[in-house]
Amino acid sequence: MDAIVLLVLSLCCLLLLSLWRQSSERAKLPPGPTPLPVFGNFFQIDVKNISQCLTNFSKVYGPVFTVYLGMQPTVVLHGYEAVKEALVDHGEEFAGRGSFPMGERINKGLGIVLSNGNRWKETRRFTLTTLRNFGMGKRSIEDRVQEEAGCLVEELRKSNGSPCDPTFILACAPCNVICSIIFQNRFDYKDQEFLNFMNVLNENVEILSSPWMQICNNFPAIIDYLPGRHRQLFKNFTFTKHYFSSKITEHQESLDINNPRDFIDCFLIKMEQEKNNPKTEFTCENLFFSAADLFSAGTETTSTTLRYSLLLLLKHPEVTGKDTGGKQEIQKGTGRNTWSPVFCFSQGSLRN
Repeated sequence: MDAIVLLVLSLCCLLLLSLWRQSSERAKLPPGPTPLPVFGNFFQIDVKNISQCLTNFSKVYGPVFTVYLGMQPTVVLHGYEAVKEALVDHGEEFAGRGSFPMGERINKGLGIVLSNGNRWKETRRFTLTTLRNFGMGKRSIEDRVQEEAGCLVEELRKSNGSPCDPTFILACAPCNVICSIIFQNRFDYKDQEFLNFMNVLNENVEILSSPWMQICNNFPAIIDYLPGRHRQLFKNFTFTKHYFSSKITEHQESLDINNPRDFIDCFLIKMEQEKNNPKTEFTCENLFFSAADLFSAGTETTSTTLRYSLLLLLKHPEVTGKDTGGKQEIQKGTGRNTWSPVFCFSQGSLRN
């Protein structure tokens, strides 16, 4: 009986704390729908059509409004004008990242994606300069993209026009282009070490975008005491760290400061140049997280774009059939009265 009373009192205290916190915060934030204690606006948001739900909120509360994802207040910018005013006209003030407890637990504020302040500026500036030196945004990187596109097409041809799920193989292609810049070389699609790395990247994206991750980020104090998929995220982080550490060690053993081969070499050279700077942001740990961020940010986003592009081409065969400098074969499916498209991209069709 005493345990039940204690539990009820604890819940009441939690509700009162939540109400007090929300009321004090809401006075300083843009208007928005009234949140419930603990749950926030969860029951007012249509998770199946979040974009339309936010559009409806903007019609009531204006282009800048606040919604509570659990106990976490989130300011939403809706529409071109609001986004431009914040991110372009006041870009410096809005350059920082918000709180992401699960990410901070793993990367400790290092890298590019979740870092802030001077660390973010220095790491980002160095990364952009290095990537441009290796061809990012220039014609010189085209050869790497063309080589990988050829490997991708050959891999897709192995399906012989039969139905297949291209999700994984479409992720391997952009990942390999990034590998050629970070590690100097690409990997075969059957390389087991590369496949393990790809599986970990894909699983991380799936876990980080899951509803469970929203719960973990809203209640970070209980992360260490709960079972769940976030523990797999920690295991994947350990695997990734060992993977990158081995690559960094290989580069350290064969480093030629006069002839940097890739991103890791350039970072190691920068580390050597700043070894006497006690406040330097160029450390082995920051190298690991920066390289990991490049893979995380570049692989899934590009592969998703490719996947949607193929989907749109399948849905609009009249566009696929246009002469764009490439080639297309249409093979008649067997067993069904359907048509199965097989895409053969030439160099000209991939140039732009």
